Amino acid sequence: MAQRLIPYEALKDKCISYSKPHLWRLEKAGQFPKRVPIGPGRYGYVEAEIDAYLEAKIAERDEKAA
Repeated sequence: MAQRLIPYEALKDKCISYSKPHLWRLEKAGQFPKRVPIGPGRYGYVEAEIDAYLEAKIAERDEKAA
């Protein structure tokens, strides 16, 4: 299966509106998928990892509600 990289700007389409510095802090803490360098000063995110992150957040919410 091909993996798709999405740019930082596409995270808003997935309702993730964190600033870049905040995302970097979350990455460093192991709480958000790591960026993939794709060129000088350009990074992308593996879309499947972002989707898995969102699914985990939803599952976490549902566990707390149960």
